[in-house]
Parts: sequence; structure tokens; C-alpha cells
Amino acid sequence: MARLPRNFKDGYSYHITTRCNNREFKLSKRVCREVFLYGIKKALLKYQFKLYGLCIMSNHVHYLIEPVCGADLSKIMHFLNWYTAMCFNRMLKRTGHFWEKRYYAEGFPPTDRQRALNTLRYIHGNPKAAKMRQSFFYDFSNYGSYEQLTDDGLTQWHPAFLQLGNSLEECARKYKGFCYRYKPKKKTPTKCHWGSRLLAGVSLSESNLSKKSHQGKHRANTRACGGNGRRRSSEGFPPIYHCQSTAHH
Repeated sequence: MARLPRNFKDGYSYHITTRCNNREFKLSKRVCREVFLYGIKKALLKYQFKLYGLCIMSNHVHYLIEPVCGADLSKIMHFLNWYTAMCFNRMLKRTGHFWEKRYYAEGFPPTDRQRALNTLRYIHGNPKAAKMRQSFFYDFSNYGSYEQLTDDGLTQWHPAFLQLGNSLEECARKYKGFCYRYKPKKKTPTKCHWGSRLLAGVSLSESNLSKKSHQGKHRANTRACGGNGRRRSSEGFPPIYHCQSTAHH
């Protein structure tokens, strides 16, 4: 089924989340996160978008982006995901998809100041919510640029932040207080997986599983030996067994 096209609007800010394939912790190494920052710098030079929020976690990344025009957002994310995937696959000596399915994107207009502040706080609060840090300061988020009014060379302050006070110092102080009042919601574990629905009412004890596994191996060995104790060559395997054996090479 074809995916529906997204309608990204001009002037909107977008909260973007990308996750590593299978939610694996492929960004745990510091060198990977530094390469990621370099990839963001290349994307900024290429597309001239505004990056308001950033947090690189161990298996996912959060951004708050305002593209020059809405249509640019797909190009930005395509470039970022392609470039970083190419780098990480070479660094980690792996192949295949690095990023998981389609990235999450949710936008809001420039007039929604509270939404902007809530999104920034959510992004900056990720390391603390994950119990990676005791405070909001984290090497690979731009929270420090908001509280300490520093320039990290990649991000800039969101207009909603600049409207918090009459001076930058007041804005920083109010944003700090806003963040430290944050209480992240506890994520409720998934109660039912689709596979459990398919197996509803089926009860397999360990002894039954072990017995069936043993019986299956016995039948397979009997077929492989042709019933006379001599093992067949690979050419004599039924097609299904031959395909399975070659698929692992």
C-alpha cells in the first residue's frame, strides 16, 4: 500500500523523530554522535533551514526544524537519513537499513508559542526522562544554548523563547524554571501484541514444545538419510530445505 503524501506547510516548525532500525542502540558511541552533528552541519549548509531543538539519544534523534518552505522538509530528512546511514554503515561495518521506517513529523504554526515551548522542553528533557542524566544538561542536546545563552554553531533560539522576557537573561531564567517543572509522563507498556492475538487460546507447555521439536528433528534426519542411515547430498534435499540452507550463506 502506497504511503500518503505529507502536507508540510510554509512557516511551520516541525518536531521530527527518527529511530534506528529495530530500535537498536547504534548511536551509543560518541564518535557516531559527532559524525551525526557533522551530517546536520552539511544539511544546514545545503538547505538553510532553522534548527531550534536537537537531542541525539542512543537509538533515536529529536529535532525541532523550520524549513525555508514546507516542501523542503522531505528533502532535508532524505539527505540527513541517507548521509548518516551511509556513514554509520561504513563505520559499524554493517549493511541494510539504518533508520526505522518513516520518520515522525508533527508541525505547528508560529503563533502557537506554548506548543513551541512544550516541544522544546520535551526534546531537551529526553536524557533526564530516560534517566541518562540528573539534569537537563547533555553533551548532545542544545539545552545549554538556551539556559547559558551560548552559540553552538548549529542551532538558534526559537522566537517563542525570545518572547519569555524583556532580556535574554530573563528568557533563559524563565525557560530554565519551565523545564525544571517538567514531569515526563510514564510510558505504559504495550499490553497486547498482534502475535498474542493470533495465539489466543493456544496453550503450549515447555514439555510439549520440547517433545514436538524432538519429533521434528527425528523426521528431518530420517528424510535426510533416506531411511537407510546414509545422509543424502545437498542435491537430494527437498526444495524447501535446500533454499533454507543457501539463505544463510
